[in-house]
Amino acid sequence: MTSENSFDIVSKMDMQELTNAVHQTEREIETRFDFKDSKSSLKLEKEALTIASEDEYKLNAVIDILQSKMAKRGLSLKNVEYGKLEPASLGSVRQRLSLKQGIDQDNAKKINILIRDSKLKVKSQIQGDQIRVTGKNRDDLQAIIQLLRKADLPLELQFTNMK
Repeated sequence: MTSENSFDIVSKMDMQELTNAVHQTEREIETRFDFKDSKSSLKLEKEALTIASEDEYKLNAVIDILQSKMAKRGLSLKNVEYGKLEPASLGSVRQRLSLKQGIDQDNAKKINILIRDSKLKVKSQIQGDQIRVTGKNRDDLQAIIQLLRKADLPLELQFTNMK
């Protein structure tokens, strides 16, 4: 009796870790000398992060601090999309960073094509914002995971529900 093995491909950002990275960034801004008396702030919303600062130089410095805190916490910078720099009140600037959650249709199709072109005996199907890969041989599933890790995709992938 042969049973089907499967796993899901998802792309999610750990919001708790992101919240921790934002808090660490805020603490570092409070203690750094080059941010003394500056009005730099980070505001985390459900699907975005808004960074405001006095000028473009300080805004870029805040983003740099945030990126280093995210990297230390194991969060991928691939799941962050940077919006354009906007002028705000009193000569300050702000930038909106969108947080990508889930796999969009275009990337899901690219992943499906990569899996199909691998010639391994597996099936993949798009299920909303994730992809389910099934196959009889567990080694084929492991090979697909390795293939996708090596592929240069514009988002960070996680592999869950290995059955």
